Amino acid sequence: MRLEKFPRIGYGKEVGVIVATEHVGQWRIAIGGGEASFPMKRGSFKYKDKLKWREELSVEEVQAGRQFVLRDGRGEEQGKLYVTERDGRFHVRMEFVRQDVNRYWLTFPTGCEEHFYGCGETFSKFDLKGEKVRVWVAEHKNTERISKKIIAEKIRGRRPGQVLDFSKYESYYVQPTFVSSAKYFVHVDGSSYMEFDFRKSGSVTLHFRENAEIIFGEAKSFAQLSGKLGELLGRQKELPDWIYDGVILGMQEGTAVVEEKLKRAKEAGVRVAGVWCQDWSGCRRTGFGYQVMWNWAWDKELYPDLPGKIKKWRQEGVRFLGYINPFLAIEKELYRYAAEHGYCVKNKDGEDYLVTITTFPAAMIDFTNPAAYEWYKGLIKENLIGLGMSGWMADFGEYLPPDCVLYSGEDAQLVHNQWPAIWARMNTEAICECGKEGEIFFFTRAGFTGTVATSTMMWNGDQHVDWSMDDGLPSVIPATLSLAMSGYGITHSDAGGYTTIMHMTRGRELLMRWEEMNVFSPLLRTHEGNQPSRNAQFDSSENLLKHLANMSRLHVALKPYLRQCVREAAESGVPVMSPLFYHYEETAAYREAYEYLLGREILVAPVLSAGARTRTCYLPQDEWVHLFTGKKYHGGVHEVAAPLGCPPVFVRAGSGVREEIVKRMRAMK
Repeated sequence: MRLEKFPRIGYGKEVGVIVATEHVGQWRIAIGGGEASFPMKRGSFKYKDKLKWREELSVEEVQAGRQFVLRDGRGEEQGKLYVTERDGRFHVRMEFVRQDVNRYWLTFPTGCEEHFYGCGETFSKFDLKGEKVRVWVAEHKNTERISKKIIAEKIRGRRPGQVLDFSKYESYYVQPTFVSSAKYFVHVDGSSYMEFDFRKSGSVTLHFRENAEIIFGEAKSFAQLSGKLGELLGRQKELPDWIYDGVILGMQEGTAVVEEKLKRAKEAGVRVAGVWCQDWSGCRRTGFGYQVMWNWAWDKELYPDLPGKIKKWRQEGVRFLGYINPFLAIEKELYRYAAEHGYCVKNKDGEDYLVTITTFPAAMIDFTNPAAYEWYKGLIKENLIGLGMSGWMADFGEYLPPDCVLYSGEDAQLVHNQWPAIWARMNTEAICECGKEGEIFFFTRAGFTGTVATSTMMWNGDQHVDWSMDDGLPSVIPATLSLAMSGYGITHSDAGGYTTIMHMTRGRELLMRWEEMNVFSPLLRTHEGNQPSRNAQFDSSENLLKHLANMSRLHVALKPYLRQCVREAAESGVPVMSPLFYHYEETAAYREAYEYLLGREILVAPVLSAGARTRTCYLPQDEWVHLFTGKKYHGGVHEVAAPLGCPPVFVRAGSGVREEIVKRMRAMK
């Protein structure tokens, strides 16, 4: 990479020049000082900042594009900026004279036609152009849109519009990384609260709270760019081979119920790769619904003879999966042990910091305490892996209180964003230390820089059981694509969603459409939701069982293709599910947020509306064949029939992929 020139290309033509060293003098840098607080309520944060001072600085070159002096309005030197090239990347580091600086703003020029993607996981928007994004791990929601009016609209089946104030948007997985349509990335190597501002045409402003290094990289293709981003951030590993052998069925309420549901599914022809029992450690019934008891030990009353059943199911080709998170139920024995040993995060009075999640308080283990870290990892090794689990949901990671007191003495405001990566690392270490790498996997929902290298798989979190664009079935598509452009390329979602609020319920059609979409992802998994009795389940009718049987066989038919896509993601960083512009640099492709490419050869356009039996599809300029009907299509916009069980899915003509899938499907009948 040449520091003297970064060509910027958009829609196949040059539209500007990236942040090249000869243009550093055009950058705008400001410093300041202030205090911030982050009041938290159920994982959502109300950010409060008190800025005490701010000063704009000019940039003056002193050493041929390598060193610059930063001067204030009086011409006095306030610091230096250094530019270095390492491993084919462009690194920027700053030093300042004043000791009270704790606010930084860096603005650099961009092309006016550029589009921006990434910053972790964004559900309501994919293209971030015109938005300001928070980089602060939290429960996914928009703090200004959780209102009775919005809930009422959801219940009546109306789809709320796009988020109006994206600067208030919160997400499980955030990352100070974005990718431009001009084929470069920017990453801030820090963990503080940050804001990335894409609202002004022709420039981007980065705002952060620690003097972090800013890293730039560029490439000739998006695939190469993903590879370079993977070299910087790390890459996920391949998934166990068995997960492609069917659906993982979400089941609850004890051994007898699971045995009966599994028997019924198999008799209906459902290909079952695993059963996922999140309540293996017990349950509690609250105003929110049926919830897990956060005491990570086998509940022998609810699941009698579970070890024996796990062995039996394993012999039948069905794996067992469970659930764990970083909290402990304060009324149970594991918390009493942790409290006695001082293993929990503390408040300023030295007491265990209890956090309310939905309707009950819980204690969080302090991962900065080496003894607590090893004890909790031991629970995973002994109580999950030792029980015979082949995987689990490693939930949460967003809730570290910024005002807590940590064993390490570190500032919790700077550790908060790192917490989900630490949590993922613990789970990975447990698997590796048990010699189960490549056989066992887990999936997380929270993330930050470092999660890519330490988590085997994401799931998109707790979507509503509806069709809403902001948090229902459609939302997982931009969420998946934004993760892909942040360097995280292996993910999936709960088929059918999770969250039921007020009178919202999951209908049969929604579940079927969600299953149709998730077939074309690395993992097909169902979830009963927080209020199972009010939601359609995979076995609520013979028709639903038949539909799932067909979808599970299709997922098995896709196994060689999916396995190759995942291998490519692990080896080169190319995401399994990617935006259309990844391979088709067309104007419309840069704006498309609700279709995706599965690998290089398959294009998926899920049905997003209740009652819809057609979908308007944009196909890039290529030759396409409908997977189910065999009808041929040229690039362009098409109205495509989409009856239940036959979603708009297209395969590149001449690739041979459709023929292989059809052949494998026929062999299973």
